[in-house]
Amino acid sequence: MVILTLNCGSSSAKYQVYDWEARDVLAVGIVEKVTIGGSFINHKVKGREEITINHDCPTHVDAVDLIIKTLTDKERGCISDMSVIGAVGHRVAHGGDKFTKSVIVDDAALEAFNKIGDLAPLHVPPQMLGVQAAQKVLPNVPHCAVMDTAWHQTMPPESYLYAVPYEWYEKYSVRRYGFHGTSFLYTAKRAAVLLGKDPFQTNLIICHLGNGSSINAVKNGLSFDTSMGITPLEGLIMGTRSGDADPALAFYVMRKTGMSAAEIESALNKKSGLLGICGKPDRRDIQKAKLEGDKMALLAQDMEAYRVKKYIGAYQAALGRVDALVFTAGVGEFAFFMREKILAGLEESGIVYDPRKNGMSHTRNTETIISKDGSKIPIYVIPTDEELVMTEDARALMAGTYDVHTHFTYSFQSKDYVNKGRAESLKGELEKHPELKEIIAVPG
Repeated sequence: MVILTLNCGSSSAKYQVYDWEARDVLAVGIVEKVTIGGSFINHKVKGREEITINHDCPTHVDAVDLIIKTLTDKERGCISDMSVIGAVGHRVAHGGDKFTKSVIVDDAALEAFNKIGDLAPLHVPPQMLGVQAAQKVLPNVPHCAVMDTAWHQTMPPESYLYAVPYEWYEKYSVRRYGFHGTSFLYTAKRAAVLLGKDPFQTNLIICHLGNGSSINAVKNGLSFDTSMGITPLEGLIMGTRSGDADPALAFYVMRKTGMSAAEIESALNKKSGLLGICGKPDRRDIQKAKLEGDKMALLAQDMEAYRVKKYIGAYQAALGRVDALVFTAGVGEFAFFMREKILAGLEESGIVYDPRKNGMSHTRNTETIISKDGSKIPIYVIPTDEELVMTEDARALMAGTYDVHTHFTYSFQSKDYVNKGRAESLKGELEKHPELKEIIAVPG
């Protein structure tokens, strides 16, 4: 049986095709510039070169239809026809406080998502369009929603409530929800495997650093606190998002400039963060500019690293005992120069990184350990795999075996788990960089 996962954004549709029996990825890809013109699909089948096909997609229905046609194409595809697809898993950014785990999408679920759409207006509406588009193209297949917020539903009230009128929570669901939950679930379970510990006796600080970034404090295997809030704007400095700021800042700028609430919201989400400081949202471009002497690029890096460092310290205090510090997502996995800035000076708190190991770790094909021998708190770099979580949730929902993660065991929780695609790619990487073998993390 084959499981398709879809991650629809406002102008994109990302996908993965997974062969459940073989436990292997058959194809991955993304349709970009959906609804805005000039659409194209980047499509990669296992064992073949990636291809790009230009194809106009004025709606998400067109994008999903393009994905299906590409997957079943005799020359470019990876499956014979749609009958082999047993389930579709959809990433949904916000589940409010209605969902504590993944669900099969029925009319009741769609109604609930539509009601909470205003909690994440930049994310949920386009994702619902993607769900409905996929249902039209694949009407006889179970569709499952996997929420970024579900993982964080274990947070206690002192973590998720804001110090605002309590009736705002009662009437309007104003509270901290947190995001990146699928990534945190995967990396938390994998960290427990590497440590050789029961996941529900494991305390972690996980840094999911990408264009959007957040930190999660995991206490006894459960989300205890997280940096993002009612929306993905709160917390760390991100590519284009401001992160933490005085709430009165918005009112001050509105009075000074005459900007509307919508304009302020757009500026904080799309024109702030690293872009607002140095004019560049991509850490690779910022690193290049810094090395060329750009002082604003250096300032942006210092600000981002300092914000992460502050959260690590806060979560150490909140957890008491920390069994490991974990880096994941694009920046966390590859930007060794950012990890260096974040980790420098944390020695007194028991977090001691090895500069050489850190410099060698920039791969998505294996889990690495970058702490110095003897560091009280080990530091892992764990490549995330949100698509696998979505795949396993969808398969279990279809089979009737799924439950909340405290009563459900994933395949990647086994010491013997192997990601076949990554393992194959690692062989070639080790031929070019044999020294990488020194820092590969081994299950405890």
